[in-house]
Amino acid sequence: MSHRTDTGLYFDAEARAMEKRDRELIPRRLVIALFSMALAAVLLAAFAVLTDRPLEGQPKMAPVVSERLLLLEGTGNAIKAIDASTGEVVLNLGNGGFISVVNDGLERARLVSRVTTNPPVRLTLYETGRLSLTDPATGWSTEISSFGPGNIAVWLNLLKK
Repeated sequence: MSHRTDTGLYFDAEARAMEKRDRELIPRRLVIALFSMALAAVLLAAFAVLTDRPLEGQPKMAPVVSERLLLLEGTGNAIKAIDASTGEVVLNLGNGGFISVVNDGLERARLVSRVTTNPPVRLTLYETGRLSLTDPATGWSTEISSFGPGNIAVWLNLLKK
């Protein structure tokens, strides 16, 4: 048995209203603008590659003030930092916080690069105040100075110990 609203004037009006609503759910101009922005980003990147533009976001080189080779060993949140030249444990924390997070990034880079050992990483302080951690085995690096003064202080302590 069919109801009066399944066909006829009421049904057609409701169907037209729903079609209009569905068309306006995502405005056409918005979709065009988003695709235009994505296309512009791809074209800019392609232009930079094709014209061999130099990398603009690279930090300027500066003289090294202090440097230390460290072995980072971590399981879960626990982290241990060992001086690679002496074997001395310079840090042993049950909850390594930011150091554990950086170590997770390092382990991911080593997994991608298929590095199965745990070679030392280089913690470097430059004259400009920039602090970086570099993994010579994979080429991975992170700018520690980008993560705020509290995190910088933790890593600077590893240089001083």
